[in-house]
Amino acid sequence: MNPEKLNELGILLFVRRNQNMNKSEIKYLKDLREERAAEAILTEFLNQQVESWPLATGNFKGLQKVEEKEFQFEGYKVKVQFNPERIRSSAAKVDQKSIQNRACFLCIDKLPEEQKGIAHEDYMILVNPFPIIPQHFTIPKVAHIDQVFMDNFSGMLDLAKQMEGYTLFYNGPKCGASAPDHMHFQAGNKGFMPVESEYEMLKEKQGIALTDDQDLEVHTFNHYLRKMISVASSIAAEAKKAVEICYQEFAKMQAGEKEPMLNVICCYREGKYIVHLFPRQLHRPAQYFAEGEEQLLISPASVDFGGVFITPRREDFEKISAEDIADIFHQVSVDDDFFQQLCTTIKNKL
Repeated sequence: MNPEKLNELGILLFVRRNQNMNKSEIKYLKDLREERAAEAILTEFLNQQVESWPLATGNFKGLQKVEEKEFQFEGYKVKVQFNPERIRSSAAKVDQKSIQNRACFLCIDKLPEEQKGIAHEDYMILVNPFPIIPQHFTIPKVAHIDQVFMDNFSGMLDLAKQMEGYTLFYNGPKCGASAPDHMHFQAGNKGFMPVESEYEMLKEKQGIALTDDQDLEVHTFNHYLRKMISVASSIAAEAKKAVEICYQEFAKMQAGEKEPMLNVICCYREGKYIVHLFPRQLHRPAQYFAEGEEQLLISPASVDFGGVFITPRREDFEKISAEDIADIFHQVSVDDDFFQQLCTTIKNKL
């Protein structure tokens, strides 16, 4: 089904769920942006939801009481957030049986009555009622299809441009997505994740350039606790082409996976698309499955890879150390040899 039909279906479902709403009342981001910037539109939308939806009201107020601390490494930092409401995501059961036995909480016709949305192409922008970020949105596709990155990357680039001022992120089906059965992105206001401010410095200090193309920058980072490949271009098609090469080469090296294990952070800043790819080898570290004092209930996803570790339990927040953070990244990221081979094959294809 083409995007127009998918979007039409979603709008009809949205109207059907909201009995008092006419189809003409549905708001489209592109139309709204004709008069105002995305940040103004989405800030107002979030404030309206926080005021009218009790679940969002309580959890966004709770976000003001979230505790944070940070650890300094070699020229960069990792923040740790204590956020008890995120236990639903960190401890989510994402095995096939568990998914089959629960209703999809991202399907438009299953959303709470109070939850509203702003449409964009075949996506719906929703306020996330369990926020990590001061302005936190979930952006599900209207159609109920599996979480798959490359088939939907063009949509991510388009959303990043339309939502300038925000940073989008994608969690793979075995990389932190609590709804791997329904394609979705998330977004938050820019600057929340340290990687956003550290990127330029990292390029200068340790980035290895894979291309010298004037319209495209591709850098790799092997000494950032985690492994990272960054793509930057003012041309969407160039960014997509480079990311697709990275994705396809990674997929060949993880042939046993339905999708290569990947977290992605994407934004549009000053006329340029910037995409950070984090290749990984494990869903959860050994500490997640440990017992007693050895356990740390941390299930890394894109925000963690962006430099903000989320701890839903106070005991984990208080005892986690810099050594724990380094060890968790070491476990879940691909190893040095794998990364070197991946970067070499990507460079040869660019």
